[in-house]
Amino acid sequence: MAEADHWRHMASAPKNGSRILVTIRPSEQGAAEVDLAYWSKGDQFGSEGWRASDSSPGRIIEYAEPELKCWMPMPMANLDRAAMPLPWEGEDEQELDGSGI
Repeated sequence: MAEADHWRHMASAPKNGSRILVTIRPSEQGAAEVDLAYWSKGDQFGSEGWRASDSSPGRIIEYAEPELKCWMPMPMANLDRAAMPLPWEGEDEQELDGSGI
């Protein structure tokens, strides 16, 4: 499934609760990094939006839309590749797959 191995615009990210990989934009807190996230419809613990998959009730890690640069589906298991992919570091978001519209 080679299609899953490329970064895509956040506008096309699924908002159905499935886990995806996201590139978090670099900030004053640190360099760009990759995290496992999902879209939450909101509940008694937090509002609707992107959450880190390791969130738990009372300890919600939420991402604002501008914090997330792009996404990719979870890759298939590959025993030869045990590490997460590198974060997207391109300057021009036009380089990402699709138009983002």
